[in-house]
Amino acid sequence: MKLVVIEDEIRIREGLVRLIGKLSPDYVVAGEAENGKEGLSLVRSVRPEVIVTDIKMPEMDGLKMLELLEKEGSLPKVIVLSAYSEFEYARKAMRMGVKEYLLKPVVVGDLTEALRRVEEELRQEVRGREGILQTPEQIFKGILTGNFSPDPELKGRIDHMLGISGETVYAELCFYLGEQYEHREKEAGRELKGILGQREGTKYLLLPNPRERCLLLVIYQDRDLLSLERWVQSWLLRERGRLSGGAAGFMTGMKLEELRAGTEKLLEAMEWSIALGDEILISYPKITRLQTSPCIYPMELEKQMKLAVCAGQSDKVQKSLEDFLGCFYTGSLYHPRQIKECFVRFCWALVNTGKEVGVLEGEGLEQQKLLERIMQAKTYGELKEVAAFLEGKLSQGEKEIGHLTIKRAQSLIHEFYQTGITLDEIAGKLNLTPEYLGTKFHQEMGVTFGTYMKNFRMAKAKELLIGTSLKLYQIAEKIGYSDPKYFSRVFKEATGQLPADYRKTHR
Repeated sequence: MKLVVIEDEIRIREGLVRLIGKLSPDYVVAGEAENGKEGLSLVRSVRPEVIVTDIKMPEMDGLKMLELLEKEGSLPKVIVLSAYSEFEYARKAMRMGVKEYLLKPVVVGDLTEALRRVEEELRQEVRGREGILQTPEQIFKGILTGNFSPDPELKGRIDHMLGISGETVYAELCFYLGEQYEHREKEAGRELKGILGQREGTKYLLLPNPRERCLLLVIYQDRDLLSLERWVQSWLLRERGRLSGGAAGFMTGMKLEELRAGTEKLLEAMEWSIALGDEILISYPKITRLQTSPCIYPMELEKQMKLAVCAGQSDKVQKSLEDFLGCFYTGSLYHPRQIKECFVRFCWALVNTGKEVGVLEGEGLEQQKLLERIMQAKTYGELKEVAAFLEGKLSQGEKEIGHLTIKRAQSLIHEFYQTGITLDEIAGKLNLTPEYLGTKFHQEMGVTFGTYMKNFRMAKAKELLIGTSLKLYQIAEKIGYSDPKYFSRVFKEATGQLPADYRKTHR
């Protein structure tokens, strides 16, 4: 598999080139570039099968480069790299059919999986060109994934197989199942066949799409496609419970060569279920004519959330999340894209605060997957699940301590840290020798008593700096330091920032 890497930061670019070479002997990096302009020339000359590219770069960004390649008809498979804050750039890339999106800093496992999926897509294309795909369903899947081009020969083959003419206008019904896809796909397929079986003269192909977690029906014959849309909407209103947690979309008026682009637009438009609910059929392009209000949330909610996280008040964290989610259902209509952008900002504020005060471990969060869940969400329920996941992570809080004696020692530290309680004093309260307690503490906690005490005080200092307006000398006193200057020096050694600078960064 021949690849090129386009990234303006030299260390990241060189690191990616080395890593890709190590992942498989079949991966060959045929060139690298530091911006979209150089990348464009490189792709034109090398003709790679895969582009790994950053989004934001000088001279020409990755998005512009991809748009030009798409217009030329020479866009290969693409893996996009981006920071979470470049949310909208990633969305635009996905509208062009880019499926692989990696969050910086790139995790080795995520890159490995993305390359594996791209490799499998390329294999499928080869099988398609060799004529392995024979049924109408297989052919349409190939067209929708871009593996097949609907040229005159293929159109004639489809007309013959389906008994239609080249002037056929297609419609699409899409039923999104989300996380329920794996265990509901077959049942939902039978249900859809039963529904359309009640409508005389309707002919369609049912195409399961595991990647998008939906069932797609390509309708190639119906007595009246407009009445079909109303008919499906009526069914949704009657049978809302049977589609609980999902979403449905409809589009009509497409020629065969327009099906792929139309499907991508329909799938993107179905995120409107976040704003409208799953009982509404999302009809494209009608949905684009809706008038929306600017979507913002009160910053006071974010402040309340940070205070609750710092104070370890799980009930108030839950309340702040509920209040945040309620901001988007107050009678005004907001664009789902803006709802997602607000959601990303709020969740990242929660994650960053949780990391800073030590109640969230960044490694266990898989922030790449977290961002993907938000970006790919098509229902309100999916956004609520992300909120519940983060709330659960916060509630895990501190690690479980196995040894009862160490639990008691830890409780005494938490109770008397402001007085500067020592190992000897705690050992005396527990009727143990300091040497024994120190050894057991290190074994159970993985750090010495002194390191734990300092880290605990620094965590409390972070809470007070983020969550209160106390002066620095007051914070120093509250965590057991009589000298504010000494406190500032210890804090900088621990965090790399003076307390005042830390407060400005995180408030």
